[in-house]
Amino acid sequence: MLTVIIDYDSGNLHSAEKAFQRMAVETGAGDVIVTSSPEDVMRADRIVLPGDGAFPACKQQLDDHRGIFEAVNEAVMQKGRPFMGICVGMQMLATVSREYQDTAGFDWIPGEVVKITPDDPTFKVPHMGWNDLIIDNPHPVFDGIETGAHVYFVHSYHMLVDVSAQRLAHCDYAGDITAIVGRDNIIGTQFHPEKSQATGLRMIGNFLNWAP
Repeated sequence: MLTVIIDYDSGNLHSAEKAFQRMAVETGAGDVIVTSSPEDVMRADRIVLPGDGAFPACKQQLDDHRGIFEAVNEAVMQKGRPFMGICVGMQMLATVSREYQDTAGFDWIPGEVVKITPDDPTFKVPHMGWNDLIIDNPHPVFDGIETGAHVYFVHSYHMLVDVSAQRLAHCDYAGDITAIVGRDNIIGTQFHPEKSQATGLRMIGNFLNWAP
């Protein structure tokens, strides 16, 4: 079994690599590599797409790594490989992002990425730090995880999901913030599971052994 974390020059991958490697060992889920090779993506059993920074820049970086998106799209949409997007990697699942300029996403989870607008002006943006998950819809990645579990966020934009069943969890930050989206073999987390201690590691382990 092989899990691939995609490196397209949009984020520090060290903590993600270590967390996924740790949980792969603990759960017997095989090897984890960081790669920018489309060939590695095509032979992967699971695919992880991280992302830090602004949506337009991340999407451009992904597009500039020729062959990577095409390989991801074939592996996930045609071959049904389990996929996890993290932070901007999750946001790219949407139809469009409104960050700075309208930028097309993958349109795997219909919806739009918009700026966080808390109901209480004392709540600062970006939404940064620990917050409680509120689970909206059941999913195998929640095995051993319940509403109230703490996870770590750093973001100024979030996804508004068109299909309510595809919003798996949210958090409260003077208003609803989408935390996890998913359908079929696809899941995305707005927070950083690799920085979310026990809850994040449990979710990574669940993903590595998920068989949609």
